[in-house]
Amino acid sequence: MSIGPANETGSSGRGRPRFFRRGPWEAVAVAVIAAGVLMLLQPFSLALYSYSFVTTLAGVVLFTVVSKFPE
Repeated sequence: MSIGPANETGSSGRGRPRFFRRGPWEAVAVAVIAAGVLMLLQPFSLALYSYSFVTTLAGVVLFTVVSKFPE
């Protein structure tokens, strides 16, 4: 059982795939939250304004889930 760099299968050596790393997913979640806030603040499109709360909420839920991922 190695704790070093990933092996050929793409896992970290502890049975978890590299896909579930916290760093990149936190950046995606923060980007979704920021997009939702920008959608809320823009004065041009009622459709973007209508979906701003849902987008922000999805980003917050994603961030909450991703915060449980391993580093």
